[in-house]
Amino acid sequence: MKKVNQLFVSRFLHNQIKVIVLLGLSIFVSATATSQNVKGGKKISPDLFGLFFEDINYSADGGLYAELVQNRSFEYSPTDRPEWNPFSFWEYITPGFSYGSISVETKTPVHPNNPHYVVLNIEHVGDGGGVGIKNYGFDGMVIRAGDKYNLSLFVSQLTPEPVSISVSLQNRKGKLLAENLFSTSATGWKKYTASLIAKESNDSATLVIMATTKGKLALDVVSLFPEKTFRHRQNGMRADLAQLLADMKPKFIRFPGGCLAHGDGLGNMYRWKNTIGPIEERVEQKNIWNYHQTVGLGYFEYFQFCEDIGAKPVPILPAGVSCQNSGGTWRIGGTGQKAIPMKEMPDYIQEVLDLIEWANAPATSTWGAKRVAAGHSAPFNLQYIGIGNEDKITPEFEERFKMIYTAVKAKHPEITVIGTVGPGQDGDDFTKGWKFANQLNLPVVDEHYYCAPEWFMGNLHRYDTYARNATQVYLGEYASWGNKMSNAITEAAYLISLERNGDVVKMASYAPLLAKKGFTQWTTDMIYFDNVKIFPSVNYYVQKMFSTNQGDLYFDKIISKEAKDSTLAASCLNDSKTGDIILKLVNVGKEPKTMKINLSDFKNIISGAEKTVLTGNADAENTFENSTSLVPQVSTYKVSSKFEYSVPAMSLTVLRIKTKSN
Repeated sequence: MKKVNQLFVSRFLHNQIKVIVLLGLSIFVSATATSQNVKGGKKISPDLFGLFFEDINYSADGGLYAELVQNRSFEYSPTDRPEWNPFSFWEYITPGFSYGSISVETKTPVHPNNPHYVVLNIEHVGDGGGVGIKNYGFDGMVIRAGDKYNLSLFVSQLTPEPVSISVSLQNRKGKLLAENLFSTSATGWKKYTASLIAKESNDSATLVIMATTKGKLALDVVSLFPEKTFRHRQNGMRADLAQLLADMKPKFIRFPGGCLAHGDGLGNMYRWKNTIGPIEERVEQKNIWNYHQTVGLGYFEYFQFCEDIGAKPVPILPAGVSCQNSGGTWRIGGTGQKAIPMKEMPDYIQEVLDLIEWANAPATSTWGAKRVAAGHSAPFNLQYIGIGNEDKITPEFEERFKMIYTAVKAKHPEITVIGTVGPGQDGDDFTKGWKFANQLNLPVVDEHYYCAPEWFMGNLHRYDTYARNATQVYLGEYASWGNKMSNAITEAAYLISLERNGDVVKMASYAPLLAKKGFTQWTTDMIYFDNVKIFPSVNYYVQKMFSTNQGDLYFDKIISKEAKDSTLAASCLNDSKTGDIILKLVNVGKEPKTMKINLSDFKNIISGAEKTVLTGNADAENTFENSTSLVPQVSTYKVSSKFEYSVPAMSLTVLRIKTKSN
């Protein structure tokens, strides 16, 4: 802490702001000079709690993105994983003593961005058979009886006569679960669609595409979606996972990364223009987390999802440099950062500016017209853009970041640019990053840290001494290492400190968000899932209790406790839109503790409050085997102008109190 405090003092001197270091503050008390009296409250960020989504742990393909076909465009390669190739997760089949041949070709693709496709040569069709391919999905395709599944694929008829095709869903033993038939109608690439209605449910179905007459044809972009995506969006999201996120009522969503944004080398940077338009025209590539990204879940889908759930989009664009861990150099300290050549920077800066135009401009503009053509006539009302992601603060980074920031600020002063101050809570990059941010007078910077629970408990006053009326903080990635109840409640105590400092901390988002069972690269995550079920961690419920109970005014000295008790934390907020008073009470200790609440200065309180409590054994956690053992319990609780509340051991309580003026 000594090193961090020295950094804070240096930062304050740079801003010529007098610093008062307050020692011995209780966890819940905000005793800074900026606090206002109870009648007025202190204004805090209305965008404090949101979400961060990165395609890690199979979060997108095979996860939130509802596509059921894996390697739908035959673009998998050893670049993704050494054992992968364009035919991975497909099987060549010739039932009924049929025979022919199969090849992967690149001569005349559907689109240059999507170079690989499969060619089937059907030489002989046996009784009840044919020549075709079978896809196993992401460890199987989950289908439900009576539900509709929408298939699309591109077919190029390569021989004069039409070819008859059967598309079906089957179980692993070949039992037919749904089928549709059609014939090719022309040479050259053409998109065909079909609906498949499942006759019965199955958790490990396969998709079979079978040519049942002689001929030759090419296949590409074989896609299968449940009709019941979130809000029935085409190219949409898995309904149950998306709803779980929507239930959190996040104020914003940060995407697409994380390290995914600046990528594994310059050629792997996430370029937003490659992720919009028809899926057959998007540029697939290696995922930095060592699998594949189709970018079917691209910028349009991210923005649309944000709009669907009432969250502000916060896209993160590379700062002209790749991830310092490129090439696996994190193992030796992270020296793999590469910079876009200076001669290419004007075009890259224009790419950033074009994103703002695409998101916000009318149909009469070049990029606004592309958004409208995709089906969204109204602007997305983009407010924030992040430039960079926990980069090493090198001269190359600083030079390119400044160029981008200056250009955005000049052309779009209405856009809030979020900078970055390195990958950790302190250290050389953190110090350099804050110094650079102060030099540019950035509006917001992005801090990241993953630490043990003890670190979080020891840093509950981290932001008490940050300068007011200066650069604000977006805590873009954080978590305590673990998904036990003790981790979640420790994080709750830390979130109390963020609310207390909501005039400095503008936004915060836990990370990573999603993790698929059996496919994780990161061991502490908010929501776990497989193809059938979802398993929210206790950390998820803490995050949800905070994000669904946000306020815009913070009130000091409403809740009191024993001055020396470091196991308790509390906050009092007001939602000025609803008039609700929101109390959050945290006990990290092993025994129940009493807090005193004085609401005398609030008028017209309704006594029947909503009480939500999350509590449990410190070492308990939600697992795949016992996914719902630790969930918040909701009840009513009678309050008055003055009352005492016994806070259970290892717990978070939210009391939401309405007033008669509502």
